[in-house]
Amino acid sequence: MSNTKILIGAILLLFMMACGGEKKKPEATTSPNSESSKPAESQTYDPKRGEGKFSAENVILDATLNAGMASEGDKIQGVKCASCHKLSDERLVGPGWKGVTQRQPAHWIMNFITNPDPMIDKDPELQAQLEICLVRMPNQSLSDTDARNILEFMRKNDGVK
Repeated sequence: MSNTKILIGAILLLFMMACGGEKKKPEATTSPNSESSKPAESQTYDPKRGEGKFSAENVILDATLNAGMASEGDKIQGVKCASCHKLSDERLVGPGWKGVTQRQPAHWIMNFITNPDPMIDKDPELQAQLEICLVRMPNQSLSDTDARNILEFMRKNDGVK
């Protein structure tokens, strides 16, 4: 029985390592005349918007749920997200999804789904979450449509009807 536990633990460890490890950031070198002497990107990062192409102007949500999109989002999350995220507020590998659409604006969620690495590198809240979870969210290479469907599923999970 203890061999089974060890085997399961080893498999989980390998899975977590495969899902994304912490990447080393290249060390910055600056000189007074170089481009890198400009203000750091992290100084221009907007934690309310995130890093990516989505904004409040191009992510518009209806007051009611789009059941078709939510159903598609459910399918995607079952394949790409459920191994790390629970639908409750309980942490699995990553944080639980319950309440995420009340905590973050829709465009921020879409930017994070489609562009996690730059956001993790720049967002203090995500960096704090990384210290708790110890595993970076991997870039799942989801399309904009997939991300929008997942967002609609998250809204359904949070009680939007």
